[in-house]
Amino acid sequence: MSDTLPGLLHGGTDHPLLICDDERISYAEAEFRSARLAGELVAVGAGKGTHVGLLYPNGVDFVVAMLAAARIGAVVVPFSTFLTTTELRSQLLDSDVEIMLSANHFRNHDYAVRLSEIVNDAPCLRHVLVEPSGPAEPDRAGVTALQSDVDASDVLAIIYTSGSTGAPKGVVHTHGALLAHQRNLNEIRGLTAADRLFCNSPFFWIGGFAFGLLATMAAGATLICSNATEAEATLDLLETAKPTITNGFIAGIAHLARHPSLPDRKLTARRGNLYPIMAPDCRPADPELRHNMLGMTETGSVVLIDGDDSDQPEHRRGSYGRPAPGFETKVLPTGELCVRGPYLMQGYHGRNREDCFDADGWLHTGDLVRVDDDGYFYFLGRAGSMIKTAGANVTPGEVEKALAALGYSAHVLGLPDIERGQIVAAVVVTDPPTGFDQEAVRRALRLRLSAYKVPRRFATVRREELPVLSSGKVDTTALAGLFDA
Repeated sequence: MSDTLPGLLHGGTDHPLLICDDERISYAEAEFRSARLAGELVAVGAGKGTHVGLLYPNGVDFVVAMLAAARIGAVVVPFSTFLTTTELRSQLLDSDVEIMLSANHFRNHDYAVRLSEIVNDAPCLRHVLVEPSGPAEPDRAGVTALQSDVDASDVLAIIYTSGSTGAPKGVVHTHGALLAHQRNLNEIRGLTAADRLFCNSPFFWIGGFAFGLLATMAAGATLICSNATEAEATLDLLETAKPTITNGFIAGIAHLARHPSLPDRKLTARRGNLYPIMAPDCRPADPELRHNMLGMTETGSVVLIDGDDSDQPEHRRGSYGRPAPGFETKVLPTGELCVRGPYLMQGYHGRNREDCFDADGWLHTGDLVRVDDDGYFYFLGRAGSMIKTAGANVTPGEVEKALAALGYSAHVLGLPDIERGQIVAAVVVTDPPTGFDQEAVRRALRLRLSAYKVPRRFATVRREELPVLSSGKVDTTALAGLFDA
């Protein structure tokens, strides 16, 4: 069992590694193509410890580029395809990337032009290779020599956080820690070589990079993903590729769930958290009675999880499971979750250790949780998002769940108020936004929530007009601005 990513390529077979829309690549093809590209990286001066940036959407090119850099001991630094020029410039400066591997373009983004505009602003950046493939035959001797020097303690990747609560930070992870953690998680969720995992998480964030791609390779399984913009194309892929398990963001498949052909589709996945695209007899009547998961970039993907995918008793509604193997946890009196353990990040790139952990090695996550008598955790929200109204604390997630039970998708936040400090407000996503009866909703909420938790102000917005950051997460500052209109 290998404790480095290059070690997973030994004895590559024709077993499919990745299926992404019309693209296919086997483990053997990934080994060959990444060896070719690794040779080109070596030719331009890359070696152990060189920071190699990746700017690709999910797909074969990302996989080949990641493996090419990792197998010579270089540090993989994926960049979000959502980044603006300003954001990309900032992360290039922060990450000390020396060589950038990039797609030419994706959707309406011209990366070749974008990189040409900022290359002179990044003093460490020496080479930009757009859609490189390497020589026809790989330099086996040179690549093998470098690959043999890669060990578990070497840094594999710097993964940037999505930046929803501050400027994105580069999180440093080693080969050994990331792979060992994914193997533990694979054991819990039952991911084996026989599985086909559909994952809609971007490879440039930790969910897609580790819990999707690395986990697939650690298991010897097949990963399925899609960049299609049309729901019908993605549903066609799901029927053809026949995933057995799913993982990712429910919001990312909402358009699939609304497609009129869904009831007639022969969907095969029987495990995972993307319920609408699972086999009909495996979809829960009430998803809140299935364990959720909590993960973060700093913990190398999921840190709270449970392998029991059956309906839970009512008193366990909303559970996020228990800590993954290798993680210690403690909950501060404020409710904040702290974690530590061997699979935790090494730190934030370019920052001192005391900026990352406390004196006892605990990472303060900023996530608010509670724990029941059986050790199951329940996510309450982010520490900074807690609403303090007239001396009482309100967790936005609790109000959002109450609105969801009434059939409304909403985002809850606090607005400044002279008398109460803050008031509870809710932005309701509804199509069309007209016809929303605020008073009727308030009356229904009072049957579920204490009076001080019921929103005093509402705003409505169409789904396509919901303000989001380049990370794809909701822009809470812009949400607050909706109440100024």
